[in-house]
Amino acid sequence: MEVFLIKAAQLILAFAILVIIHEFGHFLFARIFGVKVEKFYMFFNPVTSLFKWKPKKHVGSLSKMKYLDPDAEEEDRERMALEEAASTYDKLNKELTQAEKRKEHPFKIAELQGKLDKADQELKKQIDKKTERDLADYEAQKKESWWKRFWGHTEYGIGWLPLGGYCKIGGMIDESMDTAQLKAKPQPWEFRSKPAWQRLLIMIAGVLFNFLLAILIYAGIVYATGEKFVEFKEAKLGMAYSPAAQKIGFRDGDIPLAADGTLLSNPTEDRMKMVQAKEVTVLRNGKDTVNISIPEDFIFSLDKEAKSDSVGFSFMMYRLPTRITQVVAGEPAAKAGITAGDMIIAIDSVATPSLDVFLPTLAGHPGETVKLTVVRTKGEANDTLNIPVTLSEGSKMGVGLEIDPSAFFTAKEKHYSLLSSIPRGISMGTDRLAAYASSMKLVFTKEGAKSVGGFGSIGAIFPEKWDWIAFWNIAAFLSVALAFMNILPIPALDGGHVLFLLYEVVTGKKPSEKFLEYAQTIGMILLILLLLYANGMDIVRLFK
Repeated sequence: MEVFLIKAAQLILAFAILVIIHEFGHFLFARIFGVKVEKFYMFFNPVTSLFKWKPKKHVGSLSKMKYLDPDAEEEDRERMALEEAASTYDKLNKELTQAEKRKEHPFKIAELQGKLDKADQELKKQIDKKTERDLADYEAQKKESWWKRFWGHTEYGIGWLPLGGYCKIGGMIDESMDTAQLKAKPQPWEFRSKPAWQRLLIMIAGVLFNFLLAILIYAGIVYATGEKFVEFKEAKLGMAYSPAAQKIGFRDGDIPLAADGTLLSNPTEDRMKMVQAKEVTVLRNGKDTVNISIPEDFIFSLDKEAKSDSVGFSFMMYRLPTRITQVVAGEPAAKAGITAGDMIIAIDSVATPSLDVFLPTLAGHPGETVKLTVVRTKGEANDTLNIPVTLSEGSKMGVGLEIDPSAFFTAKEKHYSLLSSIPRGISMGTDRLAAYASSMKLVFTKEGAKSVGGFGSIGAIFPEKWDWIAFWNIAAFLSVALAFMNILPIPALDGGHVLFLLYEVVTGKKPSEKFLEYAQTIGMILLILLLLYANGMDIVRLFK
């Protein structure tokens, strides 16, 4: 339960940060161009909100509301009356259209038409009220300071459904599906009244801010910690490969040289290049150059492997000598005379040149006495000792092992100034975006559809213990992924709005508001279905 709570907390915090930054991008550009932002919410708030606040107007939580200005209560009543009038009109209009299609009795059609006319009059009345109030507010705001005018007329809140967030922009058809405002004449403070290029910038701002956030995080990480890694060529024992990697041709000890002709150096940076390549070149046995063909579905094999409890690592890891760093008092190793600094090279005459061989070999002797061949350094000389150790029932001996490659091999280390960290952050963000975009094509394959995951899969990538560097690395990657997903040309996503705006810029023709409303509805349905499918796959995998 503790592990679950730690992962869930990291997921929610990361998601909240990414949503706020994304929506702030829309908010900032909307306000720069004088577009009214009615609401700014972290998470969705169907029916009720955990918290909401409008400066000098109201503050509340759940169903409780405290009005800070008597006029604000009347404003809320007018808003609700407009929404009700618009809903009634749309309902009656739909009923009349269906009745005419069915060719019902003229009296029935006349009755519906009469009701619709009354609803139309009520709607126009409420629209006129809102327009009059909005115009008065618009004129009053011209006398305010820039800062108050910028942020002081938006409702800020926290919803209870952590599936995203939204920035409700006046005069725009968005996820709020508030079409009542569109029945009035366009006003100068509305999204629909602005030039296409301004609307385009408002829509791409969310994606832009997510990408900039990723760059900022990556720059911050390298500024704070620098970069330290052992290059492939310096890993004298080569790499150890998982069963999935060995199945396609990799062998323990292989040293990666190139992926599709691009030279490889950093295992962390180049891992995805190898996975996505068509061919990887490795150095085998220190002398032979071997080309390994990478199947297109290799990434799915690694994904299955990563979720399996039977495999200790996925794809590859450094092959490291087995060096003892710590001996626990009272445990089998301490009783046998093992000391920190000892290097284990064999178990019962079975050579264990590296950790990837030592660990599975040791695991096969629960409760037994094994003979360890140990190299112990004394001054400038090395002694080779044979030490019998009686293992515990879990094949444990009570030691800590060196897992830092730089303890054995020459490491490349680089530190960054505040200024130089920025280009490195841009490079890392761009590389992650390119790799993510390249991998997305696999989602449309049969294996890709099966591998789609929801919040459970995302939460699983966070570490079991809180580690801020790991958290920010994952948050940066998710920010890149969110930027890419949002720019896809799907209605209801930013990319859908951008697509229609580009059409308008090129053709000079603006899609009708009714078309945009239908497109938004279809897009929302598609996204909800995708969300249900992705999280459903998490549940299916949970019970497998």
